[in-house]
Amino acid sequence: MSLYDDTALVLKGYEGQTELRQAYLDHLSAHGADGMWKSCTDGHVTASALVIDPARGRVLLTLHKKLRMWLQMGGHCEPGDATLAEAALREATEESGVPGLTLLAGGPVRLDRHPIPGPCTQHLDVQYAALAPSDAVEAISDESLDLRWFAYDEVADVADDSVVRLVEATRARL
Repeated sequence: MSLYDDTALVLKGYEGQTELRQAYLDHLSAHGADGMWKSCTDGHVTASALVIDPARGRVLLTLHKKLRMWLQMGGHCEPGDATLAEAALREATEESGVPGLTLLAGGPVRLDRHPIPGPCTQHLDVQYAALAPSDAVEAISDESLDLRWFAYDEVADVADDSVVRLVEATRARL
């Protein structure tokens, strides 16, 4: 099964955000497999994961180098990604530096479509949550200016509404 096929199945099985989910499926239908890749200037599917430590009531956010915003880990799908979940876990591991992350069961937590400056127009982000091991130690990647753990109630003070909604949806799933 291709990444495109996996993504379509994941989206068809996602039960929330009906209109947005349909917009993602319509995008894939209109663009085929090209709708998965950065080269699709009409927008493309991305995968992200909120790294969460429920035992300590905190999440790990990255200060994105280009956007200069506190965000969850995530980014573009790559040809080596067999599934959308693998892409989200890969991105979370690469950007957090935390080995041993595991995705929260139940598939994506949220969808978030947002405009992007540059050659492409939008990201159709499929958002997962990744559970951090109890001994998690983060390491800043080249894509980040900083990494920091935030208590749940601190997120709204540093991040935009999309991250706040992702934290809320993840906590509801726990």
